[in-house]
Amino acid sequence: MKIGILNSGGDCPGLNAVIHGVVGAAHQLGWEVIGFRDGFEGMLPPASYKVLTPRDTIGILKLGGTILGTTNKGHFAAKVGKGDIAEVPAEIVAKAKQTMEVLDISALVVVGGDGSLTTGLQLYREGWPIIGVPKTIDNDLSATAFTFGFDSAVSTVVDALDRLHTTAESHKRVMVLEVMGRHAGWIALWGGIAGGANVVLLPEIPFSFEKISSFINQRDSQGHHSTLVVVAEGATMPEGEIVTIDDNAGGEVRLGGIGDRVAARLAKTTGKETRACTLGHLQRGGAPTSIDRILGMRFGVMAVKLAQEKKFGRMVSYQAYHVDSVPIEQAVNQLRLVEPTSELVLAAKAVGICFGD
Repeated sequence: MKIGILNSGGDCPGLNAVIHGVVGAAHQLGWEVIGFRDGFEGMLPPASYKVLTPRDTIGILKLGGTILGTTNKGHFAAKVGKGDIAEVPAEIVAKAKQTMEVLDISALVVVGGDGSLTTGLQLYREGWPIIGVPKTIDNDLSATAFTFGFDSAVSTVVDALDRLHTTAESHKRVMVLEVMGRHAGWIALWGGIAGGANVVLLPEIPFSFEKISSFINQRDSQGHHSTLVVVAEGATMPEGEIVTIDDNAGGEVRLGGIGDRVAARLAKTTGKETRACTLGHLQRGGAPTSIDRILGMRFGVMAVKLAQEKKFGRMVSYQAYHVDSVPIEQAVNQLRLVEPTSELVLAAKAVGICFGD
């Protein structure tokens, strides 16, 4: 039996761990694994792929990125905005299907986020033997409690905050750290709590500069002359604006710049020296944490199990410390957002973190 695997969408720590799990589990069954380069694009004639053996996965657990490459653009791009899905043209699907048939692939493991899995769902409905593996550092995919890459991203945020603490205290400054999180604020929330941030601004919780400024001034009066603010890139300004870099024609808009905007407003309303820092793609790069290595490997092994049982059209899922699967259609285009009244948010507020609401 031959199975294919591809990584689609943005890169993410832990992708190589999934490849390691798929190749290792498939080898135990005597199967051959075909790794397509650069996502679905690698399936278009002339196909770009590599036969993967356990020898090819030696030492890749600790590597960030993906040995297969990936892309969030091209003929198979599905996400064009929140709730907006573009269907892959029939002629493109037919060309890729030829590759499947020529290589005699019995199952295709698609490792990707909401957009990539939406494409996978379309292909499954057209008769492809698709198995989905959820991938996003934002941890915002429905039907799975955790995705690999999230813990690594949070660790990067925590490390940044640890470093910002000392310079903020030395200069009695307000430091604003902008982190990823388009629609969901999980990275900002977890990273902010673990990194000792004083203010956390999320897409899910409207905030006002008056309340944040009052909070900072109160800290000043209590002898705490530095403040750390974490803001998710997708947080909405009080006036209702989402700060963007450009419209990224043909795909989702590129977010970025809210950190600078928040810093400028807080400097004006508090009178305190304020600086902004944007982590950007630092959150995607580097070696995955031990949690993401193990979770990625487990996801890969479960994908092979689903292929063995011919349970196609399903996505690997992690719930209650157990890896299982759910129908892909239950997971795509249904974002898992931070609930403003959730236990974690309330716990953060209980220890004095301000959300600006």
